[in-house]
Amino acid sequence: MASHAATAIEQPLTTEATLAAHLQSFQRSVVLPVSAERAFEWHAAPGALERLTPPWEEIRVISRTGGIDNEGEVVLSVPAAGMRQTWVARHSHCIWGQEFRDIQVRGPFAHFEHRHRFANLGVNESQLTDEISYRLPGGSLGAWLGGSFVEQKLATMFGYRHRTTLMDLTQWKQLHESGFSSRKVLVSGATGLVASTLIPMLTTQGHRVARLLRKPTPQVYATGLPDVIWNSASGEVQEGSLDGVEAVVHLAGENIAGGRWTPAFKQRIRDSRVVGTRKLCERLAALEEPPAVLVCASAIGFYGDRGDEVLTEESAMGQGFLPEVSEAWEEACEPARQAGIRVVNLRIGIVLTPRGGALQKLLTPFWWGAGGVAGNGSQYWSWISVDDLCGAILHSIATPSLAGPVNATAPQGVTNREFTEVLARVMRRLACVPLPEFAARMALGEMAHDLLFASSHVQPVRLLSTGYQFRFTDLECCLRHLLGRPLADVKLPH
Repeated sequence: MASHAATAIEQPLTTEATLAAHLQSFQRSVVLPVSAERAFEWHAAPGALERLTPPWEEIRVISRTGGIDNEGEVVLSVPAAGMRQTWVARHSHCIWGQEFRDIQVRGPFAHFEHRHRFANLGVNESQLTDEISYRLPGGSLGAWLGGSFVEQKLATMFGYRHRTTLMDLTQWKQLHESGFSSRKVLVSGATGLVASTLIPMLTTQGHRVARLLRKPTPQVYATGLPDVIWNSASGEVQEGSLDGVEAVVHLAGENIAGGRWTPAFKQRIRDSRVVGTRKLCERLAALEEPPAVLVCASAIGFYGDRGDEVLTEESAMGQGFLPEVSEAWEEACEPARQAGIRVVNLRIGIVLTPRGGALQKLLTPFWWGAGGVAGNGSQYWSWISVDDLCGAILHSIATPSLAGPVNATAPQGVTNREFTEVLARVMRRLACVPLPEFAARMALGEMAHDLLFASSHVQPVRLLSTGYQFRFTDLECCLRHLLGRPLADVKLPH
């Protein structure tokens, strides 16, 4: 009888010991230039998950309830083992300013618990430590087969997360110390590529955001202010209000690479920028209390094809379709200027993110070894990381001395050949399949010259002169950060 009782008691202990043997752990820390309380607030703010999700991972938020301080839950669709799986995570063990945990309720792991710890190191300096305990499905075989893969994946992911957190909080500290505080910000083009990075950057910095939309669109997290629905052709506000908005970021416009440049499509490109901008500016100018600043997107297409000429905000306009559209786009802001609104026309270069735009289009051919230079490769491609573009927008809102044209490109422009070589090296692929200009023209028409072969060597003089600190000035470092490649052999951003 005693023997049977001992066996019954020992069995659960043996099972727990077996499970514990398969439990693996991961830990990474980063020192941040703010207090533990501020770092915690950043993680608790709406949009933090979006800021921390690596852009190379196709992770989608399905739903979320609550927050990290009240047992909130988030449901994600994540890539795992060559397919998509649902990951349900619940926040728990919250001690405000010190720690919280994310525990997998359902997902690809047998067990997954993420503990975030925040500790003050001194005055306005803290350490964030991410501790993860996990168990792979399949017991000892699963641990043996997948352990090193998961370890490397976590190291890459948290390298990205910690760099992003550090850079975002560094900019917050700089702006906070200059006296810049929370604003009510209206963002148009709110479902587009740039805004999907900008809005979570704004909300985690403590700003409240209203999305300016042409039709109601579900929000994946609270932005702090109700959406505004409007008709961009007439300027009529159909739902919501512009009253009380302190800053406006206007990003709306037809994708210039969204179709062959027929006369009808070129007119759509022009009208989406010029008509929409003028109607918005007229609406803002008519407000009883207009916003203090409007940051309106423009493009380095303003300068046209200029070869090796170094172009600054003082350089003359170029010739052709894109320069003409860019000039009219900037002139459409005149009603806002006349109303005393400070207008910044952000002349944006090639925006780098694997979530869309030029870089996304290049990844597939480069992955299959079919990448190569465009034409002779001597044309300048003036690029900017999507995080720096959004950082420059925030800097423009916060800097009263900035007005008029402002170039939004990285300080170190590269030729197409240099860009091709760096991307191939980062992806560890050959790039030996050139794209002749005549073939591109046959496939894309007029658009091919302006988007692939025109050369614009643009310098961000006004951003630099007003103290903007670029996160990425080196193309290779930027691409490694965005694509989840090792950064040990290149210079890290500040």
